[in-house]
Amino acid sequence: MLLFNWLHNYSPQPILVKIGWLEIHWYGFLIALGAILAFMVVWQLGQKYGLKKDKIYDLAFYLIIFGLIGDRLYYVFYAWEYYSHNLLDIFKIWQGGLAIHGAMIAGILVIFFYSRKNKINPWLLADIFIIALPLAMAFGRWGNYFNQELFGRPTDLAWGIPILPEKRPLEFVNNAYFHPTFLYESIWNFITFAFLWVWHKQRLARLGLLCKASRSQAKYENNLEKIQGLGNITLVYFILYSIGRFLNEFLRIDYSPYFLGLRWAQFVSLIIIGVCLIILLVKKIKKRIKRAA
Repeated sequence: MLLFNWLHNYSPQPILVKIGWLEIHWYGFLIALGAILAFMVVWQLGQKYGLKKDKIYDLAFYLIIFGLIGDRLYYVFYAWEYYSHNLLDIFKIWQGGLAIHGAMIAGILVIFFYSRKNKINPWLLADIFIIALPLAMAFGRWGNYFNQELFGRPTDLAWGIPILPEKRPLEFVNNAYFHPTFLYESIWNFITFAFLWVWHKQRLARLGLLCKASRSQAKYENNLEKIQGLGNITLVYFILYSIGRFLNEFLRIDYSPYFLGLRWAQFVSLIIIGVCLIILLVKKIKKRIKRAA
């Protein structure tokens, strides 16, 4: 309740620290914090799965760089109606404007090419690194709060957040409090991260038993192919995120193109859910055929 009271009564400011000409924005700080914590988790998981340290560093670097580029390019394309008249604003990422679907696309491409070059199972890499997304986003979404952006519809709930008049859409200029959709998504991401973390811990426990049973001193990678369901963690993450995003979009009032009566992010979420369910089904069928052979 203390958090709800604070959100309801505190008017956020975008700047965390200002020293002379130097300004550190909450948005950038929280994204950096989320990225650092996510890397620490991936670093730990990667080593437990037997990945070499240099491989973890290299792939994390490529994912961060191309993920941010994909984030921004997707959002600029998405909101081109605005950026076509404000080209310099494309580079002002501290003002917000990153789209997670762009990072997802970039991440898939990076992992695909990196795994082929280094001859590592792409599903294993995806499962290890995907856990970084919900953790990083759980912190990064709070940047939207301090920028007073991506909030939801007006509400009288105790945890409604105040939005400055100049930040409100014209049709809601007389409403003071709005749904903290950033908070809903942040909580959903924390829950998703915890679920995936427990899943990894259980998988690593089974992997340890495999290594012990084989009485082998070899690294984990010698037993990785025996792990059931490589890639399922990644696919389930995409499904869980898309469910949360689909529901959250019903509350959001920021600009969005519509397709078939749905906000664009909702339409994309349904596509992701459908594709992931199909892949999970195909993997299950292949597994049964392999067992029967």
